[in-house]
Amino acid sequence: MAQRPPRAHRRRDGRDHEGDHRQDLRFVTVEATFFAGCKPEVAAGPDGRIIGVGPGARAAAGRRAEVIRLRGEAWPGLVDSHIHLEGLAEKRLELDLAKAASLDDALARISGFAAQLPSDGWVVGSGWYNDAWPDPAFPNRKQLDAAAGDRPAFLHRKDGHSAWVSSAALKRAKIDSTTVDPPGGVIDRDDLGEPTGILRETAMHKVAGLVPVPSDRLLDQAMARTLRALARLGVTAVHSMDSARAFRSLQRLYSKGRLKIRVTYNLPVRDLPHAERMGIRSGWGDPWLRTWGVKAFLDGSLGSRTAEMLDGSGTARLSQDDLTDIVDRCARARLNVCLHAIGDGAVRRALDALTPHAGAWRYWRPRIEHAQCVNPKDLGRFERAGAIASMQPIHAVADRELADEYWPGVTAHAYAWGALERAGVRLTFGSDAPVETADPLLGIDAAVAWRRRAGWHPDLSVSRASAIRAYTVGPAYAVGMERDAGSLVIGKLCDMTVVDDGKVTATVVGGRVSWRRPA
Repeated sequence: MAQRPPRAHRRRDGRDHEGDHRQDLRFVTVEATFFAGCKPEVAAGPDGRIIGVGPGARAAAGRRAEVIRLRGEAWPGLVDSHIHLEGLAEKRLELDLAKAASLDDALARISGFAAQLPSDGWVVGSGWYNDAWPDPAFPNRKQLDAAAGDRPAFLHRKDGHSAWVSSAALKRAKIDSTTVDPPGGVIDRDDLGEPTGILRETAMHKVAGLVPVPSDRLLDQAMARTLRALARLGVTAVHSMDSARAFRSLQRLYSKGRLKIRVTYNLPVRDLPHAERMGIRSGWGDPWLRTWGVKAFLDGSLGSRTAEMLDGSGTARLSQDDLTDIVDRCARARLNVCLHAIGDGAVRRALDALTPHAGAWRYWRPRIEHAQCVNPKDLGRFERAGAIASMQPIHAVADRELADEYWPGVTAHAYAWGALERAGVRLTFGSDAPVETADPLLGIDAAVAWRRRAGWHPDLSVSRASAIRAYTVGPAYAVGMERDAGSLVIGKLCDMTVVDDGKVTATVVGGRVSWRRPA
């Protein structure tokens, strides 16, 4: 793995990025910390690593140790392996339509939000979910025009794979009846060929590029609040799938010692050329903030009707030639890949591209993100390709009715955590927040017990122990940190999620309490 040169972080010349490589730990003065009362009890040294676990922890901590009393079962720190920190932060700054119960409710919320804006201000937001409305039809621009007061508007659907845009936004982006669908995207049209206001996949980009972005100050404030909120859920680390703008925000917070949890960053495929030129490799950074892989989209989503299926339905966002080129380049550059593939057709194409590179280098840990529908013939191919299944169990809870409607013939091998595990596939779990909740305890419940309660293919569930491994050991392996994280072992980082009676009571990161439930 790529490492920073020795002492590279010790000198600064006043530029912000020079301080982005190390958290400020000057306030750490105790020799050790002893976490008492939890099971097992744990001792951490001043470097944030474990020096004792169980009966020997108190003695290992020593008489001068700070004693922190916790209540509950101490688990290795829970990790969210697929999250969008930028999206979570932006939800704090924009219009949130997640609670809109109907089209009329959404329009009323949009109208109220727009009334606070100047006449030419952009209405920007996300979270609308037409499949949960009484009438699940996709909305249109004329409805939005009236609610937004003819302002430009850009509203991401809940899944992020479609956008609802206004006529003013389409006009600014020069999208009309003559505009050709871009590769990997769809412009929905009415019977006259006019855009309806729904843009899918890459068709969103022309409007998205015009949307004003928040200032660095506002983004940093929202990002810091997001990280604190994740710590309250018991999350000790995340694998983020975000833009360079989000990474800059994380670096600024890092330089000020304001990271509450660890972040492994995966860059968008559009930034691959820059990473190649700079020579960035997987693992650059340190345990608090580091880079790992390249995120690329093969298809869309079930909700936006763009998941690429073997039956020919859906939308291929990336051609096979381009996919093969990306994987080849990443393997040469020693950068891992995180391939978004939801439909069984996209999953098969991902495996086709990954298989020739199996074992490419020591830390080659390619991932297929989501893998929501996997053809049974492809289960065994994951292990042969060395591919990790990066999945979000909570998606099954939200998607069940859609899957039954649009994938009636394949739900027996959809969201198939149990089948993949039995095939020897490494699992790593996350949330895909803000698409779904980032609460890892709800994710564990979805993987373990929800299918049985719902009576929906219970054979595809996993055991509680397997689910916890997929939130601890699995994520550590997926980003090459298996020697540093994933279990409560002497020498590893002291990251813990403490759970009592089904609730998180404390979150510990690097031997420090990141969040604690009030007594």
